[in-house]
This record gives sequence, structure tokens and C-alpha cells, in this order.
Amino acid sequence: MTAIKHALQRDIFTPNDERLLSIVNVCKAGKKKRNCFLCATVTTERPVQVNVVKVKKSDKGDFYKRQTAWALRDLAVVDAKDAVKENPEFDLHFDKVYKWVASSTVEKNTFISCIWKLNQRYLRKKIDFINVSSQLLEESVPSGENQSVAGGDEEAVDEYQELNAREEQDIEIMMEGCEYAISNAEAFAEKLSRELQVLDGANIQSIMASEKQVNILMKLLDEALKEVDQIELKLSSYEEMLQSVKEQMDQISESNHLIHLSNTNNVKLLSEIEFLVNHMDLAKGHIKALQEGDLTSSRGIEACTNAADALLQCMNVALHPGHDMLHAVKQQQQRFSDLREQFARRLASHLNSVFVQQGHDQSSTLAQHSVELTLPNHHPFHRDLLRYAKLMEWLKNTDYGKYEGLTKNYMDYLSRLYEREIKDFFEVAKIKMTGTTREGKKFATLPRKESAVKQETESLHGSSGKLTGSTSSLNKLSVQSSGNRRSQSSSLLDMGNMSASDLDVADRTKFDKIFEQVLSELEPLCLAEQDFISKFFKLQQHQSTSGTTTNEVEEMDGVALSRSYTSAVQQTISSEKDMIRQMMTKIFRCIEPELNNLIALGDKIDSFNSLYMLVKMSHHVWTAQNVDPASFLSTTLGNVLVTVKRNFDKCISNQMKQMDEVKISKKSKVGILPFVAEFEEFAALAESIFKNAERRGDLDKAYIKLIRAVFISVEKVANESQKTPRDVVMMENFHHIFATLSRLKISCLEAEKKEAKQKYTDHLQSYVIYSLGQPLEKLNHFFEGVEARVAQGIREEEVSYQLAFNKQELRKVIKEYPGKEVKKGLDNLYKKVDKHLCEEENLLQVVWHSMQDEFIRQYKHFEGLIARCYPGSGITMEFTIQDILDYCSSIAQSH
Repeated sequence: MTAIKHALQRDIFTPNDERLLSIVNVCKAGKKKRNCFLCATVTTERPVQVNVVKVKKSDKGDFYKRQTAWALRDLAVVDAKDAVKENPEFDLHFDKVYKWVASSTVEKNTFISCIWKLNQRYLRKKIDFINVSSQLLEESVPSGENQSVAGGDEEAVDEYQELNAREEQDIEIMMEGCEYAISNAEAFAEKLSRELQVLDGANIQSIMASEKQVNILMKLLDEALKEVDQIELKLSSYEEMLQSVKEQMDQISESNHLIHLSNTNNVKLLSEIEFLVNHMDLAKGHIKALQEGDLTSSRGIEACTNAADALLQCMNVALHPGHDMLHAVKQQQQRFSDLREQFARRLASHLNSVFVQQGHDQSSTLAQHSVELTLPNHHPFHRDLLRYAKLMEWLKNTDYGKYEGLTKNYMDYLSRLYEREIKDFFEVAKIKMTGTTREGKKFATLPRKESAVKQETESLHGSSGKLTGSTSSLNKLSVQSSGNRRSQSSSLLDMGNMSASDLDVADRTKFDKIFEQVLSELEPLCLAEQDFISKFFKLQQHQSTSGTTTNEVEEMDGVALSRSYTSAVQQTISSEKDMIRQMMTKIFRCIEPELNNLIALGDKIDSFNSLYMLVKMSHHVWTAQNVDPASFLSTTLGNVLVTVKRNFDKCISNQMKQMDEVKISKKSKVGILPFVAEFEEFAALAESIFKNAERRGDLDKAYIKLIRAVFISVEKVANESQKTPRDVVMMENFHHIFATLSRLKISCLEAEKKEAKQKYTDHLQSYVIYSLGQPLEKLNHFFEGVEARVAQGIREEEVSYQLAFNKQELRKVIKEYPGKEVKKGLDNLYKKVDKHLCEEENLLQVVWHSMQDEFIRQYKHFEGLIARCYPGSGITMEFTIQDILDYCSSIAQSH
């Protein structure tokens, strides 16, 4: 290492006027070992600069090169890693932290010691040396004339010793006193030597003269030691005295502690006794109320309620640890348990008696409601029982077994009571429904064969014979002439001048009122009972109530409870709501089947009653769901609504089935098909029923199904018709459908209305063209030949030169159609059209006007051909357009 140091001094630092004071062989921590040297250097010129230089061996040779230099004044921290154990690692904190690993711990310690000395001599700044042994750091740096170079080794001291400022000043004064000092150095040195000898002699004499004073000082020191010994003896005696006092004070302190401990125990014992007496002592009045209290009077019930609450508080008091081991506490707890059991048994027995009595008392009032469509009012019974609500809550918290037994008994007694009331109520409703609907008109039949009536009745079982669903319409199924249908309708009149349709409407209106009254009576009955159950049995009822309770439970005295406790409370609330539903289901178990029976009866009376029931039931379900979507009433009405919806769908399906099975008469004209007229009646009735209804969507879907079935059935009947042309059947019925949809303005059937209009227009045009045909047949054949020649390439003005189509032939054909013949042909056509069309739709004039227009169009076509092919011939028809108009008008007026 010495050779490397001399080499570095010679090659690197001497050319830069620097002296190398310390060197350490290092490599970077955590990387591949590429050794380099850290050098501590000082400059030879003033002011002195202290640096730490990194020197690295060149890759291209054996010489060294200077790589990095840091000023010592920039050094902040020197971290030796461990001050006790030997560790070659150390860190230097300049602008960043440089981590090094020295080749040996000795080199690291020498380098750190040199850094410390250089800092003390030249910088005097605060450099933190951490994890460095105190032995490496000198306490101070001597500042005399013989002060050596800090951090230098022995060789550096021999080579050079720097003078401080005072030494330089003394030498200058001496040299000024000896003018020859510069010219004769030896004489100056000899003079200095002589003066030094004089000074040494003076020092020795001074030391010898001070020996007497040293002896006096030694005597004084001996006397001081004796005084110290005396003081120590006195202090020892004082210490023995204090030790005795200390023992006495300890005894007094221990005695005071025992007295304080006894007082504290007495206070705690008194507090515990007061706690037990205050919280576990039940007043004699409360005990008497629990044992003998009157449970029939309001005052007695209130006293029993207060006593039961006091007993519950005593039983639920939070005892301190160890209280349950006291014999008196055990006796008091047993006494409370006996009182609770005795009172719970007495309360349960009394309430069971009340339930039984209520069933008997209420049965006596059923007779007065049997003739009216009303349900008995249970409010007085509920009012009387609600006086026991707090006691039921107490029983629920203290003896759940008896509470559960009371719940079951209440459900048993009340379910039988409600079952009698509700069955009687529904019997009255059925009597009111059937008493005015089973009249002669419902079973009036036409004088037809019994087998035919039976066959049609069986084929339409479930829909009562027609689209409207009334039994009186069984005789309308066969498609007959309009005259026959009118006679049938008139034969179905019953009492007075009221028609069967009017009677159907009256029956349906009455059924609607009865059904609404049934639902209006059931709804408050169920809601009142559910509200009573929730209050009397202390159960959570509505979602809003459960939400409020949860929030109240989650925050008590400003302290949030744990999630697990909140979840448990929510589960309890949910279970209590389920219990309400179960109780309501058992108590009112007969409501749903009775409602289904009533619905079946209404559907049997008239399948169109399902429309009324669907609207009413939907409204009541919607109302119940707004109050509580999970309540018994909402669930029950929802289930019944499903049945009503099925009946409604069945009614629509039966109507469609009737359309598909319809048969037409082969001997009479068709006219307006019964199911087309009945769809009009159905739509008008449905629109009046479903006005502002919640289930409008169901009706719209039914409309779509029905109208498509009507379209298909009309086309089917038109294709099968033999007496009436297909176009007439299509034209009349689609005109009727279009008029119906236009009048009712059903928004979901706008597309079908446009389709009906298009079909009516198309078949009107087709019938006109087909029926009119070629009224001037020979003339028509003649001009067809003319048009054929022109199509073959003959010019129009040259057609008259054709032998078969010359002017003479044209005049012959025209003479065959005088005005009288034309009028006669139109009159026969009018009679033919009149036979095809029905009177109900009144389309005769529309068709006749269209035929008139078509005939005029043919006439103008013939005139045009004559003008083009026979120009200048003067040939004209023997009748004019005005004559055609007069003929048509005269024919129409005559008929």
C-alpha cells in the first residue's frame, strides 16, 4: 500500500500541487468488484483545500487516473455501519449517498480517522460521524508550536511541519533583532542555542525555588483530608438516625393504607347493597297486582301492565360479577321467576277466554248481516283487546312459549269466526248476482231443433254462445240473413220493451257493482285485522316501519352498533313480517277460494264479466301494493288477479275459437258477419270498462289477437260463401270494421284500421268491375278487335279500311244498343247488386255510384276509339253521358 501511495503522490497529486494524506482500497457495495482508491488530499497552496478523490486504474495500462473529486466541505455524513463489530462497509453522504466496501477494516478506520482530523483542522464544520468507534475520534487537536500535521503519517511529519501564525511572528521578531540572520545562518543558530540554554537554566532554578511552597501545599492537603474524614463520620451518624425515622414512617404509612383500604371496601360494599336493593326490590303493590290484579277493567289492566314492566326491569337488571353467587340474589331471582310464571299463566288463560268469548259473541251478530252485502265490524273487539297490547309485548319478551300459544289460539278461533262471516258474505253476493241474472231471457231459445241448440251449446261451452258471452246469444251463432237476425233479436225480448242487449248491460253493471262492493268490504277488513295483529302481537308491519326501526337501532346514544348486530335486527324484522303474513293467511284462508268461486260464477253467468273483474281487481291490487307490496292482502289479491287474467284470456280465446268454427248458410246472403258485429259490441264495452284502467295493456293485446282473428275469419267466410260474392262479403265486413275502429279511436289498432280501409276499397273496386263487366258486350268485343289491329301495327286511321271493322260494321253494332236497352241492362244490374248487398251496412248507393263511374269510363273509352280510328265519319253512340246519369238516377229512385 505504501508503494501505491508514493506512486499516486508522484503521478497524480504532485503535478496538481496536492499532498496525499490517507488512502483506502474500496469497491462499490452490491456490484461486481471493480476496485478503486479513495484518497484524502490537501493542497500545498493557501488557502488550503481538502478533497476526497476517487482514483481508478486505467483499463488500457497499469497507470492510474483521477476519476472523481469531492470537496470535504460538501461531506455531510460519514456512516461506518457498526461501531462495535468489524465491518468493511461505510457510506459517504455528499450530494448523494455513496456506499463503499473497503478491502480491510483497518484501512477503513484509518481513512475515517484522517477525515475526522482534517475536518477538525481545516473546516471546523459539523460532519456527522455515525456508527464510528469513539477511539477513532480524537477529543481535541493540540495547538502549540509543535503541533503536527493533522491526519499525516510519520513520513509526512519528517518531510514537512507547517508553522502556525504565532511561530511565524516570533521568528520574524527574532530575525529582525539579528540583522545577519539571513546572511549568516550558522551564527544565528548558535545565538538561538545559547539563549535556549539560558532559558533552561532559569527554568530549573524556578522549579527549585518553588519546593517550599509545594511542601506547604501538601500540609494543607493533609489537613483537608482529616476534615473530610470527620465530616464522613457525622454523615454516617445522621444516616443511622434517618434510617430509624424511615422505619417508623413506613409503619405509619402501612397503617394508613390499611385504614384507607377498609374505608374503600366499606363504600363499595354499601354501593353494591344499594344497587341490589334499588334494582331488585319489587313493590308490594306490584306483587299484589301480578297475583290478584283484575284483568277485565281498564284500571286493573294498567296496574298489571305497570307491575309487569317493573318485574321485567328487576329480572333484566345487569348484575355485577359475583352477584349471582349471593344466596339472597338467587332467592330474589327465583321469586321473580315464580311471579312471572304465575302472571303469564293467568294472563294467557284470560286472553284465551276473551278469544273464545269473542267468537261466540260475534256469531250472534251474523244474522243481521246475512241479508245485506256487508261484513261485521270487528273494531270494538280490536279496541278491547288493544288494552292488553303492552302485556302481550311483556309476554313476548318474558315467556315466548305462552306468547306463541296465544298466537295459535287467536288464529284458530278467529279463523273459524272469519270463515263463517266470509262464507255468509259471499253467499249473499252470489244470491244477489244470480237472483236477477237467471231470468227467462237467459234461456230463451228460438224454435229450432233441440239437437242443433245442444250441439252449438256444447261447441261453445265456456264462452256462453257469442263474443259477448251472454247465454241469450246462443241462437245468434248461425250466419243468416239480416232479416232473420232481426227476427231473432226481436224474439229475445223479455219483459217490457227492453232488448236483450240492454238486459245484458244492466246485468253486467249490476255484477260490476256487486263485485266492487265485495272487494271494498274485504279490503278494510283485512287491513284492519293486519293492523290489529301488528299492534297487539307487537310485530313489524310495513317496510317503512322496518326501515325506521333499523335506523333507530343502528344509532343509540350517538354510538354506531356493529354490522352483525344491525344484520340480526333486520333479520328479526323480516321474520316478524313473515309471521304477520302467516297469521293473516291462516285467519283469512277462505278468502282466496271464495273469491275464486265468485269469479268462476261471474264468468259462468257472462264471460264478459271477466273484463269488469280484471279492471276492478287490478285497481285493488295496485292500491294494496302501494300500501305494502308484501302484505297478505296484496299477495292474495295478486293471486286472484292471476285467475281473473286467465279467465279474461280464456274469454278472448273462446271468442277466437267461435270465429274459427263459424258456419254460414248456403241459402241466404251473408251480410255483416255476427262476430264482426260482436267485435264492435266487445270493443265498445271494453272501452267503457277500461277507461283509465291500470291494465290497459292486457286489453290492447286482446284487441290485436281478436282483430287478427276477425280478419282471418272474414276472409275464410268470404272464400266459402256461395250465395254472396266473395268481394261483397269482404267489402261489407271490412267497411263495418273500419267504421267501428274509426268511431272508437283505439290507438293500438291504427294499423288494422288502415288495413281494413284498404281491403274495403280494394274489394269494392273489384266487385264493381266484376259485376258491371261489359254492359255493351258486342260493342266491347268490336273495339277489342280494333285495339288488337292497332297493336299489330295498323295505324288507327287505317282501321276503318279493314273489312271486319269498317264503318258499316261499327254502325251495325251501335244500333244494337239503343238507350232503352242500355237502361234495361242497368236496371237488371241494380237488382242484381241489391240482392248481393245487405241492408245493415247500406252500401248499395256507394256501389251503384261506383258502377256508374265505371260505366261512364267505358263509354268515354269507346268515344275516344271512334274519334281516333274513324275520324270525320260522324258516327256516335245512340245515348250520351247525360243519358247514363239520368238512367242511373232514375233506377236508383225507382227502387
